[in-house]
Amino acid sequence: MKGSKKLSSSERQELIIHSLKGANKPITGTEFARQANVSRQVIVQDVSLLKAKGEPIVATSQGYIYLNEKESENKEKMVIVCRHSPEQTPEELFLIVDHGVTLKDVIIEHPVYGDLTASLRISNRFEANQFLQKIKNTKASYLSNLTDGVHLHTIEADSIKKLESVCIDLERAGILIKK
Repeated sequence: MKGSKKLSSSERQELIIHSLKGANKPITGTEFARQANVSRQVIVQDVSLLKAKGEPIVATSQGYIYLNEKESENKEKMVIVCRHSPEQTPEELFLIVDHGVTLKDVIIEHPVYGDLTASLRISNRFEANQFLQKIKNTKASYLSNLTDGVHLHTIEADSIKKLESVCIDLERAGILIKK
């Protein structure tokens, strides 16, 4: 897109909102940057401005999504406490998504910053593998490394039975800390 006109701030923000509302999958900042002929950092700033204006945009490991709370209204939710090594992360992710459960986030309690929450929105093995590959490619650490492996997850499914089944399997695997 070299030589293409850079979009103005308002044009970029309109592009972001319109694209996210119509998307059926996350859109990366890099993709928006390419479309708008600007840097990814400019898009990050635009998204921050949109969030400040009240737009329900969430950054996930797969890209940005526009939260449609109606999709979540009829779902059962549960917060679980887990502890495991970084090497057990794939097992944890696959146990959760293989039950038809969405892993919405990871939460840790940091001694200085308090609760830190990262939106994940992982619903299947493909998304789980994307997340794991991104961790590997970027050499990033899991948030749970800051808390000796202890972390919380908000999980969501269309039935409480699926959530309970996940908890049973996570407990069997030695990952779930019972309440």
